[in-house]
Amino acid sequence: MKRIFMDHASTTKVDAEVIDTMVPYFSTHFGNPSSLHFFGREALQGVENAREQVGTLLGAQDDEIIFTAGGTESDNLAIKGIAYLNKEKKKMDGPQIITSAIEHPGVLEVCKYLELQGYKVKFLPVDTYGMVNLEELDHVISKNTFLISIMFANNEIGTIEPIREIGKIAHEHDVCFHTDAVQAVGKVRIDTKKLQIDLLALSAHKIYGPKGIGALYIRRGVKLQPIIHGGGHEKGLRSSTLNVPGIVGLGKACELAGKRMEKDVTRLKELRDLLIKNVLHIEESYLNGHPEQRLVNNAHFRFTGIEGESLLLQLDERGIATSTGSACSSKKLQASHVLTAIGLNPVDAHGSLRLSLGRENTKDEIIYASKVIPDVVGKLRTMSPLWNR
Repeated sequence: MKRIFMDHASTTKVDAEVIDTMVPYFSTHFGNPSSLHFFGREALQGVENAREQVGTLLGAQDDEIIFTAGGTESDNLAIKGIAYLNKEKKKMDGPQIITSAIEHPGVLEVCKYLELQGYKVKFLPVDTYGMVNLEELDHVISKNTFLISIMFANNEIGTIEPIREIGKIAHEHDVCFHTDAVQAVGKVRIDTKKLQIDLLALSAHKIYGPKGIGALYIRRGVKLQPIIHGGGHEKGLRSSTLNVPGIVGLGKACELAGKRMEKDVTRLKELRDLLIKNVLHIEESYLNGHPEQRLVNNAHFRFTGIEGESLLLQLDERGIATSTGSACSSKKLQASHVLTAIGLNPVDAHGSLRLSLGRENTKDEIIYASKVIPDVVGKLRTMSPLWNR
């Protein structure tokens, strides 16, 4: 049976060119980049080249890029790093962070943790499409607000937030703006300067790079307190011997993303729109997320009367790998916080399915999925006590 991977929001296959670029740094160029001898300098050159490649993709300078172990660590460093520096500056009513109700756990859980440390957090609601309200954002900013953290694009429903406008509002109030762009990088053209982004998190394994490596963009002038202490690597912000092969792989993945983005976006949008059109022919099927302002590879559906995990397992038996939501939360039994935040009740939220496409998906695979999904939905509904048709 042919296996079809439609879960690229969870991870991607490492590109062959990325692997080829990484291989020498496991053997030939194996030095520690902190060492002063030839082998160390050789490894360091690979790191600095990757730093420039990441910066180029983001419209940033190479000295604004810090390497981390992934998107979650980048989010932690950004939010905690600036929070710890601001705690003493805004004592009066408690330092405030503003975020949204649909953030990735890498942001939400950090904010909840900081609440326990005495910080105030405002969790902005979203509309039925998952969009934050700009007027409300502007209204809730106070003199004690030091950070706004709104994700670039949602990892479950694919909605793209109005990042340029958020950046403008943040800077009008002299507030730092952080965005988790893990899902957006490689699918949306990002210019951190034009968008007025101060801090941006990304992860290699979402853009055909290796797992366990990511980066944090830190605009020049933004100060952070480190959360990992040790030998002072990465300008003292992230102590630990650098993962040189991973960093080199991230750099190459960013370079390829920049070169291929226009072609990728055009092709993926065509496949996504065909998939959405076909699946929505199913009775009582609905698209979650914004119909237009959404990631080019994201199709997130809900089906009345069935349970999403059963649908996922049935599709897997037919060779189609999908998801019910975020891979980071896939073992949790409660309804998705994203879907409940956009107004779905727990029953409808549990009847959702995420299909996220990638470079290797074909039109034939979309046609196959478009035939299998209605069949599986129909069979599950015949067994469902919630479906009375």
